[in-house]
Amino acid sequence: MSMISSSQAVPVVSIQNAATWALPLTVTKFLASCAAGDIIFPTPNGLPPNFLKEYNHDRSWDFMAALLYFPVTETENNGITEHEDGNCVTFVFQDQVGGLQVRKNGEWNPVTPAQDTLVVNLGDVIQVLSNNKFKSATHRVVRQQGKSRYSYAFFYNLHGDKRVEPLSKFTEEIGEEPKYRGFLYKDYQAMRMRNKTHPPAKPEDVIHITHYAITS
Repeated sequence: MSMISSSQAVPVVSIQNAATWALPLTVTKFLASCAAGDIIFPTPNGLPPNFLKEYNHDRSWDFMAALLYFPVTETENNGITEHEDGNCVTFVFQDQVGGLQVRKNGEWNPVTPAQDTLVVNLGDVIQVLSNNKFKSATHRVVRQQGKSRYSYAFFYNLHGDKRVEPLSKFTEEIGEEPKYRGFLYKDYQAMRMRNKTHPPAKPEDVIHITHYAITS
């Protein structure tokens, strides 16, 4: 399995059930791949090879953001609060300042910057498609002392009209009941956007992917 830039293949690490992992990649190749639409998702074990490309070849909903986090102050160290990404996969190229953290087993773990390394976070769509075999990465950014943090994030999305529901490979074919009801990708994104434009008064009213969870 490889990730293809516009000029050459870049080898990637194997992926098990991790929600976050790292791939070797230079920022030049990363930006070239994003611009050319040549990023190919390194499929987690259990999903068919090239699954996402075949599942949704439309790249019109993808986007990339350039992010700047100012140094910590005496009263504020929050860069971005804990959350999960609502898309398929997010590719993050971060500088050497650090501050990105991922929660695992209830504890926050730093994603230590490594030279020419790309961080990959699984999103909510993969969690639903895999019927919870793969989990969306809960992460945050903590601002650092005396240094600003720069990063690029490329969001690999679905077309808004694409229906998302657990795949038969992870349900009926193995005798498992679906853990989520199906939904249109654009509907979930609209609710996530409303979380930001009209923040709920109570934290428990914030919409997460669990909104579509089937409860017994």
